[in-house]
Amino acid sequence: MSAHCCDHAHRNGPEPPAGRYRRVLWAALAINGTMGLIEIVAGLMAGSVSLQADALDFLGDVANYGISLFVIGMALRYRARAALVKGATMGLFALWVVGTAVRHSFYGTVPHAVTMGEVGFAALAANAAVFGLLWTSRKGDSNMRSVWLCSRNDVIGNFAVLLAAIGVFGTGTGWPDVIVAGVMAALGAQGAVQVIRHALKELRSIPVAIQIP
Repeated sequence: MSAHCCDHAHRNGPEPPAGRYRRVLWAALAINGTMGLIEIVAGLMAGSVSLQADALDFLGDVANYGISLFVIGMALRYRARAALVKGATMGLFALWVVGTAVRHSFYGTVPHAVTMGEVGFAALAANAAVFGLLWTSRKGDSNMRSVWLCSRNDVIGNFAVLLAAIGVFGTGTGWPDVIVAGVMAALGAQGAVQVIRHALKELRSIPVAIQIP
């Protein structure tokens, strides 16, 4: 996906009405919160780093959606600053996944493939629903774009978890799980860079006199 975005939200296309966007975010928050709790328990029980990473991603999205709900209707500078916070959160998620994957590879953990597949499929269905709800937000300002990027990465991550489950089942080792966790970390880092760059571009586009609170 291209990281090049226009300077202002209105140049990126029409934004969905605030009322509709708020309802979509509440629905996304509820879906992600529920799946995050399910996945974190399942990931620990199955010994799967990719499931644990996906669970943390779900819970991180809950916080991101909460921030987005808080800044709806605020001035661009506040929405851009919120996007910076979310970009940093996405980057921290990537670092956590890398650390956990290294630990699992060191100990040679072999996760439970069936649990990974079942929970991964449920997570994919949940994220596909959220992705559809947020589709119209993909060309909004940096704050809206960060929400859509999180949803896009979640869907890709869920497909990867399913591939990891197949790999673990077929090889009897934990390496497919660790490799997928690394891919998810890379996606999180890429999304973080895109969001932060877009937010900084928006902040630089605001006249100095307007930037002062």
